[in-house]
Parts: sequence; structure tokens; C-alpha cells
Amino acid sequence: MTSSSENELRDFIASLPYSYKVTAKAEEVKGDYKKFEGKKVSIAGRALAVRKAGKLVFIDILDQSGKIQAYFDYAVLGEELFTKAKSFNAGDILGVEGTVFKTNPGEISIKVSSYEQLSKAIQMLPNKWQGLQDVETRYRKRYIDLIMNPEARKIFLTRAKVISLIREYLDNMGFLEVETPFVQPVYGGADAQPFITHVNTLNEDQYLRISLELYLKRLIIGGFERVYEIGKAFRNEDLDTTHSPEYTILEWYRSYADYNDTMTMLEELLEFIVKSLFNATSITYQGKKIDFKAPFKKIKFVDTLKEKTGKVVTDLNDEELFELAESNGIKFLKGKRNRVHAYDKLFDVLVQDSLIQPTFVMDHPRETTPLARPKRGNPKLVERFEIFINGKELGNCYSELNNPIIQKENFKEQEKRRKQGDTEAPPQDLDFVDAMEYGMPPNSGFGMGVDRLIMLLTDKASIKEVILFPMEKREKK
Repeated sequence: MTSSSENELRDFIASLPYSYKVTAKAEEVKGDYKKFEGKKVSIAGRALAVRKAGKLVFIDILDQSGKIQAYFDYAVLGEELFTKAKSFNAGDILGVEGTVFKTNPGEISIKVSSYEQLSKAIQMLPNKWQGLQDVETRYRKRYIDLIMNPEARKIFLTRAKVISLIREYLDNMGFLEVETPFVQPVYGGADAQPFITHVNTLNEDQYLRISLELYLKRLIIGGFERVYEIGKAFRNEDLDTTHSPEYTILEWYRSYADYNDTMTMLEELLEFIVKSLFNATSITYQGKKIDFKAPFKKIKFVDTLKEKTGKVVTDLNDEELFELAESNGIKFLKGKRNRVHAYDKLFDVLVQDSLIQPTFVMDHPRETTPLARPKRGNPKLVERFEIFINGKELGNCYSELNNPIIQKENFKEQEKRRKQGDTEAPPQDLDFVDAMEYGMPPNSGFGMGVDRLIMLLTDKASIKEVILFPMEKREKK
């Protein structure tokens, strides 16, 4: 493009309108044709396809709801306006006003009486018949994906609906939505490696949160009895079909409840979401029928491993446990030859993939969960459950530990793992222990990966399909 033509284009785009009055949406008009037939409406959106046939021009216009055909007739518009309409290209953004009618082939359209060009597309859209096929381009340039692929738009409209339904359920249960810090001086609440950032004004390194847990519990201590947050968490680790270093998490905490109460809540929430979306209690995910009708199946962590190995894993000493893991093909990474990873990996290898229907896995070994209360009647275990669907963990819950003395002891055990090289073990949060010493009511908390739930509800096999702008390796220009 020469300098003069670029200047002309710059000036042309600068001259276009700042706003346009919209009175209807494409799918609204098409979905209730009898209401709109013969009525004048104005819509705005992107030209997807331009077809010329003598004294007629047909342009498919896409707005957020969908697309509708704009019908430009020389006999209605006259020479000047019709000639200008013929110059529009796919990608241009238009506002059109006209009467709703059906063409001879029966397509609901808008017979345009006036229009305005609202923006000019300088780059060409992909071929409309092939759409945007390259997966990496779809993720890197999601804006083109949303223009060209109706399925992509549907996924993110569904995502917004699901998050709205979660809020509706929790708000109706008397929960208060709150916000806690993204940047924290001490990270915790999960086993994960953090992202490190530097706070210039404090001249110290801090961390992007790996969990919402410890700050939400501070609010429970402060007297808010039911709190929740839907927000981003960051873990400097896997990037694959079910993991993203930046992801969306839901966490809630409820005073005077235990993990049994939370199981009931979660069953109600998931059934409510599925019914609201599909008017049914079951979905099909990757060819498998998954039923969200409560109650869900419940199994015991230690019992399932005994069924697979013949061993009560909590009765084994360290070396016996590690040998059992290694005999099942588990190789410990540097610094991770400890009981926590042995338990987790044994479960991953021997049990997890078989859990297709919603299943609560309950009562984990004490060492795995430093923030949970001991199991009533068996102090080798804690009152914890994970929910698995289609062989993947969707969420995690505890009857929350509220004894600051035991919490401090558990943090010290966690610190030993750090010193032995376990890079996922978080540091001690002694300020949190200090908060607990003011008295924490009995409570139960739950955390869930929202992106994995959206994957299930939209039948997508990759987490990148349900994150608007997923993390990708930077393109070399």
C-alpha cells in the first residue's frame, strides 16, 4: 500500500460514524418472524458474504446472536446508494435499516431502505466455505475464530451462561461473592509451582495465586459465613489438553458445614446447571453418556487402592509404599519420592481412568492434605473428597482444618517436603496460622476448575477450546 492510498484509507476510516442505533438482533428477528414481518428494524454487524445479482445485492450480516440476510434492491435505494452497496467486502461492519420480509426462496431478510458503513476491514477473512481450520491460528487469533466459526461463539456463550448459573445457585444459597488478592506474599492452598513477580514499590518478589483458599478462609474467620469467588488462578506447570497455567477456578466456603454438606450442595449445583442448559439430567461427552442425577456414586480412596493392590496403603511404611508404586510403573521425579506423590500416582494409574460417571472419592490419607480435618474415627485419614467425571478430577473439598496447632504442625511437614526438593510443596503461611488463632468456625470448602466443567458441557476434548485466549508459545515474526 502506497503512502497516499494509506492516507486516504486512514482518513476514510476516521470519517465513519461513532455509533449506530440498533433496534433488533438477527436471531431475534428470525426466531419470531411473525412478530417482525413487515416491521422496520435496524441491525448492525459484520458482512460475512457479499453476493451480487444484477439489480440486487445480498449481504449476510453477523451480529452476536447470529446472521441474517440484508437485501439491497436498486429499485429501493437508487443509483448512488446501490452502487456504494456493491463496493462492500466481506469483513466490513455495516448498520442497515429496513423492513423484515421473506425472499421468494423463503429466506428471512431485511429489505434495506438505508444503511451506514461503520468500519472497514483491511485484512481479508478466511474462505467462508472452509472457515478457519488451523487449530493454532484459531487459538492465537480467537477473534477470527469467533467471526468464522459459529460453534466457537456457541461455546463461549455457554461458558457465560454456566458461570451465571453458578452465581445464581450460590447467591440463592446466601453466599457472598468476594474478591481476594491475585498477587500474594506467600502462596498456598495447593501443591503447585507459582509464577513469581516483582513488586517495585515494595522491592520484593511476590507470587500469582495458585489457589483462592487461604484468603477466603480468612474471611470465614472474619465472620462472613458463606463466601465464594470465581476468578483466575496461576500454576507454572503443565500445558496440555486438561491443564492451563492460567485457568478459572470457583471456590466456596461455608461455615458450620462439613464435607457431607458440600457433597449435597455440589450434586444440587451440577444437576441444576445441566437441567438449565439441556432440560435433562444427562449429557453426551465424547460419545459417552454422563448422568448428573443425584445422588452420585461414593467410593473410599484407600479401599479402592486395596481392591487394586491388595494392600492398605496407609499401613505401609515409606519404603513399602514406594516399592508398591514403582512395581506399578510409577517413576518418581527428583524431590518427589514421598508419600504424597506415591498416593496420588497410585490412584492416577490404577483407578482414575475408570471413573466415568460423577463419583466422589473420599477420605484421603492424612499426608496428602494439610488443610483438612482428620477423619472422624480414623486419624490416618482426612475428611476430603474429590469429584471425578470422565476419568478427570473436576473439584476438591475438605472439612476444613480449624485447629491452628495442628495446622502449624502440618505446615512444618509440608516444609520438609520443600527442603527435600519437592518444588510443588508451598511454603508455610504463618500469617494464616496467626489468623486461625483468633478462632475459625467449623466449615467446609470446595474448589472446582471451571474450564474443565465447560469442556464437559460443550463436549470439547481440549481445554484450549473453552478458554477465549489460551496460553500459546509466542509466534516468531
